[in-house]
Order: sequence, then structure tokens, then C-alpha cells
Amino acid sequence: MARVAGKAKTRKGVAKRFKVTGSGRILRRKQGKRHLNRRKNSKRLRRLGQSALVSPADEKNVKMNMPFCGK
Repeated sequence: MARVAGKAKTRKGVAKRFKVTGSGRILRRKQGKRHLNRRKNSKRLRRLGQSALVSPADEKNVKMNMPFCGK
């Protein structure tokens, strides 16, 4: 059987896209605010600017790519 050796490295693309809260949950940005904003109303654009939590089903995958996130 092969053994995995070496250091765990942080995926820098993941580290730039996600932030870990104090309680260990992961914040993400919402999609849909990059372009074609003229046709979206201001209430919708305001809500798209807020951050959201990553779903529990995806949290494990994000945390595996950020081994030194703290929690």
C-alpha cells in the first residue's frame, strides 16, 4: 500500500475565495454580481453583495483544501 507523505498545503485559490468565522463556519461570496447588473434591481444587487454560509455538505471539501484554517 502506498503511504501519503509530506506536508499538507493550502490551496491558495480556495483561501482567497473563502473565510472561516470564529465558530468554524465558512463564508462565501454570492454569484451573480459580476456583469449584466443593469437589469437587476437594487434590492437584488444589495443582497448579492452580502456574504453567505457554505452549505454543510460542501464544508468538508473546503476545509480539506485549507488545512491551517484554525478550526
